[in-house]
Amino acid sequence: MAFELNRRTMLRGAVNGAAVAIGLPLLDLFLDGNGEALAATGAPLPVRFGTWFWGLGVNPPRWFPDAAGPDYELKPELAPIAPLKHKINVFGNFSVPLDGAPNLPHASGGPAIRTGRALEADRGLPGESFDVSIGDVIGNRTRFRSLEMSAVGDPRNSLSGRGGGNLNPSEVSPAGLYSRIFGLGFKDPNSATFTPDPQVVARRSALSAVTEQRQALEQRLGAADRQKLDQYFTSLRQLEKQLDVQLTKPEPMQSCVVPRPVADTMVNAEIETVVRNHQLMTDLLVMALACDQTRVFNTMFNNGASSLTRIGSTITHHQLTHEEPLDNRLGYQPSATYFLTRIMEAWLYFVSALDKVKEGNGTLLDNTLVFAHSETEFAKFHTIDNIPMMTAGSAGGRLKTGIYVDGGGSPVSRVGLTLQQVMGVTVDKWGTKSLETSKPIKEIVA
Repeated sequence: MAFELNRRTMLRGAVNGAAVAIGLPLLDLFLDGNGEALAATGAPLPVRFGTWFWGLGVNPPRWFPDAAGPDYELKPELAPIAPLKHKINVFGNFSVPLDGAPNLPHASGGPAIRTGRALEADRGLPGESFDVSIGDVIGNRTRFRSLEMSAVGDPRNSLSGRGGGNLNPSEVSPAGLYSRIFGLGFKDPNSATFTPDPQVVARRSALSAVTEQRQALEQRLGAADRQKLDQYFTSLRQLEKQLDVQLTKPEPMQSCVVPRPVADTMVNAEIETVVRNHQLMTDLLVMALACDQTRVFNTMFNNGASSLTRIGSTITHHQLTHEEPLDNRLGYQPSATYFLTRIMEAWLYFVSALDKVKEGNGTLLDNTLVFAHSETEFAKFHTIDNIPMMTAGSAGGRLKTGIYVDGGGSPVSRVGLTLQQVMGVTVDKWGTKSLETSKPIKEIVA
């Protein structure tokens, strides 16, 4: 029997006299001829954005390519990315001017990159991080506006937030991350049935019910209080959008495969444990993206003043960068550099996991833009100019890849401006004081 096929098509039948209906996943025939959009509506496949952070920088002569442009060379410490070099951009020689603010060791570089502002005090963020600005554009129609995770087990290990010293806390264990994403409240987008949660219905109704009272209250307030009330209800409107998502049957997602529950694992700063937990959390995040639970994420492999250790040792990665002498024969600190090698291997695991998931005519990585960076250039001296940075993925074709960009000493805020513009944020100028810029990095924009 012939019937029309579309994204809402249900396969219907009967089992023991009872009617059953089975939904279809996002099949290729529901996409356009290029495999880049939904054939029925023309809506593009979702594009995601995320960040990936590692602490304590690199050994610059062994990491940064010598020449700018495509097909850049791979120095020894960048060599682990070789399998996906063609999908990874590398950035170097960008400055972090502080305009008189102190260079707070392991604290100033990351916030300056994320907010375009110099950090005045050793806490939180001096302004809104660009992942939040991007989330305001692409994160309103998913269950989570963003997901944050830290493989070293510290919920305060985060560089995401709206400023004012506040941070979005990180999930610190694979089991906790699984429970948050696939536990209570998760709706399988490929399930044939959908039943809204009554508690979510009640919360949504309660928020909607006070609209008239809010408008009446606003008329009785002064300008300052109206501004405070508007900020408060802006947050509530964002919550309403998230509740609306939970009350709407999700669209089928071709690559969504709900993973099995994850058992509790040991959480500590031993590099072997951190690598294992990072892999588990990466795999869960990949499925969260494939199942369209979020389109924005922030992954912290370790912390800025890296507390990583090796099994059987109490000496931290941070201590080694300052106390281990340079090997005169090698020209670097071999014990400290061991951790950097493991970090670059973890970065490759992360982008490879995204690249293994097929989506349309490309991969999940192709429909994602991941920005990776550290907080210092050479940790022994706390240098913050020339902080190592990378991007992976092309954001659905919006970004060129496989390029080394030499910033020529220009402010690092040019990177943040470019990322926001590529992801659809309406911003022509970004940053403050010497970090203010209106010059995106045009050589990587498709």
